[in-house]
Amino acid sequence: MSASSEPSDSGHQTQAAPRHEKLRSEVYSYEEIQIIVNFLFERTEQRPTFGIICGSGLGGLADMITEREMFPYNKIPGFPVSTVPGHAGRLVFGKLKGKTVVCMQGRFHPYEGYPMIKCAMPVRVMSLMGVKWLVVTNAAGGLHPDYNVGDIMVIKDHINFPGLAGNSPLIGHNDERFGLRFPSMSDAYDRDARRIALDIGKKLGYSDFMREGVYSMQAGPCFETIAECKFLRTIGADVTGMSTVHEVMVARHCGIKVVGMSLVTNKCVMDYDNENHPNHEEVLETGRKRGECMQRLTAAIVEKLSC
Repeated sequence: MSASSEPSDSGHQTQAAPRHEKLRSEVYSYEEIQIIVNFLFERTEQRPTFGIICGSGLGGLADMITEREMFPYNKIPGFPVSTVPGHAGRLVFGKLKGKTVVCMQGRFHPYEGYPMIKCAMPVRVMSLMGVKWLVVTNAAGGLHPDYNVGDIMVIKDHINFPGLAGNSPLIGHNDERFGLRFPSMSDAYDRDARRIALDIGKKLGYSDFMREGVYSMQAGPCFETIAECKFLRTIGADVTGMSTVHEVMVARHCGIKVVGMSLVTNKCVMDYDNENHPNHEEVLETGRKRGECMQRLTAAIVEKLSC
């Protein structure tokens, strides 16, 4: 064990991750995931039942968590490092509305150079920790003509373009200790949780900017072409982004229930005469402006759901 350490928000010392040879591989076995879980459980007494993944510009949700214990990704064995602006890059344990949670402040994307299985690996960790619900949030481009920047869309379904092209976090050997070889995705986003999210949004006064629709994932990092946006809209996508789907697939494979929300941070360009260009700064700025609403909504959903 390395002697180096780093203080966390809770005041305890987070020891550096051990250099374990097995965890340098790009494929994570059940035993390798257990090593990560043991590392974390040796350093926190909190046992989360809810997992939360924060999208670009939405990491402020972790500020609502009490009794926080923070673990930078680079201190956890086997964890990659988030390289995207707006992603703090740490696991946060604590309490949210009386529920014990683990929150990812920053996620991993295929466009950062990580294999899909590595991007979704933290969800496997959550599963072995005892997480029963996963709340995923993301920043997305609006395809639906009625969607506006700042709208919040509850995800009812997704279109998995990397998966349709043969890139899935579930490809390879299947360990049935995680889940079945052929998991169903027809109920990827829990129906009751979607209804609860929409009801909560109405009670919070968010009805004017609350939606329910279909999320489409592309690998990125380029924003979509006009022709691609037209195609995505034609096949039923309401928003599009570069994350989330692989995490949801692994969660459902592990038996974790999922509720997902997209923050529309930019309007997709659908007209060749339109001179606007989507950019990441716009994504982060919208996250800052609407982030507080997303935080209140997420916290209220966690409070309402039961394991």
